[in-house]
Amino acid sequence: MANTLTNLIPTIYEALDVVSREMVGFIPAVTRNVSAERAALNQSILVPVTQAQAAADNTPAVMPPNTGDQTIGSVAMTISRSKHVPIRWNGEEQLGLASSGMFRTVLGQQFQQAFRTLVNLIEADLFTAAYQGASRAWGNAGTAPFATASDLSDLAQLRKVLDDNGAPQTDLQLVLGSAAVANLRGRQSLLLKVSEAGSAALLRHGAITELPLEGFELHNSNAIQLVAKGTGSGYVTSGATAPGVGSIALASGTGTVNAGDIVTFAADTVNKYVVNAGIAAPGTIGIGAPGALVTIPTGNAVTVGANYTPNVAFSRSAVQLITRMPARPENGDMAEDVMTVQDPVSGLAFEVSEYRQFRQTSYHVAIAWGVANLKPNHTAILIG
Repeated sequence: MANTLTNLIPTIYEALDVVSREMVGFIPAVTRNVSAERAALNQSILVPVTQAQAAADNTPAVMPPNTGDQTIGSVAMTISRSKHVPIRWNGEEQLGLASSGMFRTVLGQQFQQAFRTLVNLIEADLFTAAYQGASRAWGNAGTAPFATASDLSDLAQLRKVLDDNGAPQTDLQLVLGSAAVANLRGRQSLLLKVSEAGSAALLRHGAITELPLEGFELHNSNAIQLVAKGTGSGYVTSGATAPGVGSIALASGTGTVNAGDIVTFAADTVNKYVVNAGIAAPGTIGIGAPGALVTIPTGNAVTVGANYTPNVAFSRSAVQLITRMPARPENGDMAEDVMTVQDPVSGLAFEVSEYRQFRQTSYHVAIAWGVANLKPNHTAILIG
C-alpha cells in the first residue's frame, strides 16, 4: 500500500489562518478518554466510579477488623456518534485548479473545514451533556453574567454551589458563552489592571484562558446558546420528597418539563434545581445530585424557569469525552492509505483515509465519540 497521505500533511495544515473556526471551550475543559483503538457505533465503554463508604468505630481487638471490601461501580459510556466528512476531487477538477496554483490551498482549506464540522458537533454534544446533567443553578434568565461593573459575585455564588456539593477544590472549569465573556472583557475593569489581575493577558490579548478566577479555569464556547424551556404548567408535587432524593413525582399539570429546565418549588424558592430527566405529561422528573436540599411536601407548586443561556461550571472529571477511530472490517476496506492527523485548534485526533476511484480520489476525515456527565453534583449552571 502506497504511503501517499504523508505527502499531504503540509497541505492539510497550510490553510489554518484563512478558515473560520468557532470558539472551542468544552473539549479542552473536560476529561478526554482518547485512544487510537477502533470502536463501533453504540459500543459501550465502562468508566469506573467509586462510591461513598461508611466509617467504623475504632475498637481495640487482637486482630484488625475483616472489613474494607468495596464494590467499584461503573458507568457505561456509549459511542453514540461515528461520522466522517468527505472530500472528493476528479482529475479534471484537480488539473483545472492546479494550473492556477490553487489546488493545494483549496484542498488544505477543505481539510480544515472538515475538522471544523466535526469539532463543532462534538462541542455541541458536550454542552448538552454538561448543562442537562447539572445539579443546581445560579443567576437570572435573560441577564448575562458579570453585567455589573467590578462585581464577580456570580463566580462566588457559583463556587458556593459546587463547594456545598463537595466538588473537588482543584481543576475546576467554567465554560462561558460569548455574552458572559464580553462582560468580563468590557465591564470588569479590575481584570484589566495588571497589578490586580496579575497578568496582562486579558488587557493585551483578550485571553480569558490565561486568567483563572476564584479557582476556575475559564473557557469560551460557541456551542453555548439560548435553550428553550419546556411547556410545563400547573404542576404540583405528588407525595413528599425528602432531602437527598432526586426523583420528584409531579401531578395535575400539563406540558413538558425538559432535561436542562430549571425548576423551583414553593417550599424552596432559594435553590434552583436542574432537571436531568424530564417528562411530557404528569410523571416523575429527576433533578441532579445531590437532589432536594430541603423537604418538599406533597401538593407543592412547581415553577419552571424561563428560557436561558447555560454557562457551565464543573470539575474536569465530571464531564467525559471518549473518542475513537471509527470501526473498519478486520481485513480492512478499500482505503489506499489511512493516517491520523491532529486538529491544532481542538487538539483532537482524526482519521484521514484516501480512496482512489475511477478517475477521481476521495478523502474521508472521520472520528467516533461519546459524551457523558458522570457527576451532576460536581456540575453547576451560571444562568445567562
